[in-house]
Amino acid sequence: MIPSEVMQQIRRIQIRTRRMVNEILAGQYESVFKGQGMEFKEVREYVPGDDVRSIDWNVTARTGHPHVKLLVEERELTVMLMVDASGSGRFGSVSRFKNALAAELCAVLAFSAIKNNDKVGLIIFTGDVELYVPPSKGSKHVLRVVRDILYFEPKGTGTSIPAALHYMNNVTKRRAVVFLVSDFMANDYELALRIANRRHDVVAVVVTDPREEHLPDVGLVSVRDAESGKETLVNTSDPEIRKAYAAEARRRVQQREEIFRRTRVDAMQVRTDGSYIDEIYRFFRMRERRLA
Repeated sequence: MIPSEVMQQIRRIQIRTRRMVNEILAGQYESVFKGQGMEFKEVREYVPGDDVRSIDWNVTARTGHPHVKLLVEERELTVMLMVDASGSGRFGSVSRFKNALAAELCAVLAFSAIKNNDKVGLIIFTGDVELYVPPSKGSKHVLRVVRDILYFEPKGTGTSIPAALHYMNNVTKRRAVVFLVSDFMANDYELALRIANRRHDVVAVVVTDPREEHLPDVGLVSVRDAESGKETLVNTSDPEIRKAYAAEARRRVQQREEIFRRTRVDAMQVRTDGSYIDEIYRFFRMRERRLA
């Protein structure tokens, strides 16, 4: 049973994102994420112009007239939401934490999937997989998924993207659309990402905050690593420190983008100081152009 206060927040998210789900993802979602292949629909008599490769020779021999097989796209998809719940997600310098932004974005994707009659599953991970919800359909199931994303309390603080992807590959046998939602403050995930993207359609959703790119000039600041717990005193008034910080942030972004390029993984970036709606617009337009 979902508590009333949790249900109220889920409903607020539904209301805020209803227009987006109905107008954008209702059409674009279906066009940019393909089904599992083709499935048999029926057999009918051959008419001029039909592809001779589609002739059903068994029926043709039995009836004495050429017949063709009609195939349709198997539309049903499995959508897996993989959510990084590590300690670095509990950070935000603007209006919300990164994990709150990730939760709302995942809720939009879940509502969109169920509107298209797709199955939705969930994996929440830190250094280990902490929660797995098998893919299923129905509004009650999606409400449960959204509730878990919003209110799950992780035990760990670290991040292991390879462990999460390995687990996903083991439990997801059919090809799926996989939204990997993380700040990607992690190492050594390229091989796991490449393997997963060969089996599935993996989309990297990078959640960032502006303070991860630039340090403000606010004097001495005690900085604590949310995953390791290590604390460091930083003099943000030193221009060389701010310059080095920004350079390291650029290096990290370039490395991440290069990994996505090499593994052929599509990516979108959402920021705590921006609108994820604009980024989803951009992402869907990009995929539509590529598939056109």
